[in-house]
Amino acid sequence: MKDLTLARKWRPISFQDISGQEHVIESLSYCLHEGKLHHTYLFSGSHGVGKTTIARIFSKGMSCKSGITDHPCNRCDNCTEIQNGSFIDLIEVDAASKSKIEHIKEILDNSEYLPAKGKFKIFLIDEVHMLSRYSFNALLKKLEEPPEHIKFLLATTNPEKLPSTIISRCLHFQLNILSEEKICDRLERIFLCENVQNDLSSRKLIARLSGGSLRDALNISEQVISVGKGKISKDLIIDIIGIPDEDCSFQIMKSIAQNDFKKMMSIVEEFSKRSGNWDKLLSSLLNFIHEIIIAKFLQNDRAHYKEIHKNIWIMLNLIKSTEDLYFYYHTILSGRKNISFSPTRRIGVEVTLCKAITKFNFSDVSNKSKSST
Repeated sequence: MKDLTLARKWRPISFQDISGQEHVIESLSYCLHEGKLHHTYLFSGSHGVGKTTIARIFSKGMSCKSGITDHPCNRCDNCTEIQNGSFIDLIEVDAASKSKIEHIKEILDNSEYLPAKGKFKIFLIDEVHMLSRYSFNALLKKLEEPPEHIKFLLATTNPEKLPSTIISRCLHFQLNILSEEKICDRLERIFLCENVQNDLSSRKLIARLSGGSLRDALNISEQVISVGKGKISKDLIIDIIGIPDEDCSFQIMKSIAQNDFKKMMSIVEEFSKRSGNWDKLLSSLLNFIHEIIIAKFLQNDRAHYKEIHKNIWIMLNLIKSTEDLYFYYHTILSGRKNISFSPTRRIGVEVTLCKAITKFNFSDVSNKSKSST
C-alpha cells in the first residue's frame, strides 16, 4: 500500500465511508436492500466528489457473493476484484478516450453475453458526456430495451451536455461538492492514521483550496507532506502552492482603500518574488472582498459580531460605501477573466489594481462620450 497515492489508498470501499453524499447513499442503499434495481444510473457532479467511487461500491452491492446487498462483504472474490479493477463483469470505459461509435458498438456487442461470475454485467462509462452523437444514438437503443442481466452506470461532470433522451432513461443522482468542514474532518482522520503532523489552520486551508473535492484535498496534502517530510503547516502550503497569505490580500486592499499606490506596488513586487501565481492572487482578493461585503451586512448583528476578523473591521472602517466594495469586486473579477489576454499575467494584475485604486470605470467614460456627442 505504500506505493499508492493518498487519494487511492483512502478511496472509500463501502457506503459508510462516503462523506457528504447522504442523499445518494440512502437512495442507492434502499434500491439494493429492496432489490429494486433500475437498468441505468447517472451520477453527476464536480470532479473528485465520489462519482466513480460510489458507482464501484454500488457494483459490489449488485455483485457480492452474499447476494444483492447494501452492505457488500468486501471479502469475497467478486468484491475484492471490483476493488482491484479486475472483475470480469464490471467493464469500465473512459468516454474521454473512447468516444467513437466503434468503441460503443464493441461495448454493446459485449452486453449480449451473460455475466461470467456476478448476477449482472455492469458497464461503468465515465465522462459519458464525451461520447459522439452517433455513440449516444447507439447507446440510446440499448437503454430503451436493455436485457435483464445488464446494468449501466454513467458518470459525468457535465450532465447538461447529455441528450435529454439519455437522461430521461436514467435514475439521475447529483452529487454535492463537499463542505470545508467535512473535508477537514476527513483529513484529520487520515492524517492521524498516516502519522502526519498538522493543525486545524492547515487543514482548513487545504479544504478551501480543494474547491469541495476530497481527491484534490488529498493530492494537495500529499504534495505538501512530501516536501515537509511528514509535516504539514499553513506556511508550507502557502509556499508550495504559491498562494498569497491572508495578510497579503489585506495589505493590498488596505493600500487601495487608502489610495497608496507605492505601497500597493511594493506588495505586488514582494509577491512576485515569493510566488508569481497571479491568478491565485486575484482569487484571494475576491475572497477577501466577499468577506468584507458579508461582514458589512452582519456588523450590527450581535450573533455574528465576534466572528468578524480584526482585518475585516479595519476594512469596514476604511471603505464606508457598499458600492465601492461592489466596484472593487467586479473590477478584480473582470481582470481575472481577462488576465490571459495581457502581455504578461503580472501586467494584467497591475493594471487591474491600478483601475481599482483610481476607481476607473469604462462605462462612465462611455456614457460621458455619448452625452458629449
